[in-house]
Amino acid sequence: MRAAAPPVEGLLETSLYAADLRRTAAFYRERFGFKTLVDSPRLVAFEVAAKPVLLVFPRGATEDDVVDARGTIPGHDGVGRLHLALSIAAADLEAWRARLFERGVPVAGEHHWPRGGTSRYFRDPDGALVELATPGLRW
Repeated sequence: MRAAAPPVEGLLETSLYAADLRRTAAFYRERFGFKTLVDSPRLVAFEVAAKPVLLVFPRGATEDDVVDARGTIPGHDGVGRLHLALSIAAADLEAWRARLFERGVPVAGEHHWPRGGTSRYFRDPDGALVELATPGLRW
């Protein structure tokens, strides 16, 4: 029997992709008052309240609106090299390395952040980039 997975402490981040980064960043900044953590040509990162949920939908299956007696959920979808990050304890980083290796999941990369955190990256079956991040990641 295989050992249980080391704990995941939470969903750390998820990514959106904008055709016009400045316009979309201004939308989130102005409408929600999110604090800007990073503002660069490559990305704008915002601090958001800590109540994350990871939703996984079949690609192309949610493009139409869902309308029922309770209301309307507008259609949505995502394509490309999507990304999400899961927070883990620093003490569990090696256990995760072993678990990924044991299950044949190749590590796509690793990054050591200036504040002491480490990110380990791998891809899900659809090519989305999954990040396991220890404390000290933030800029």
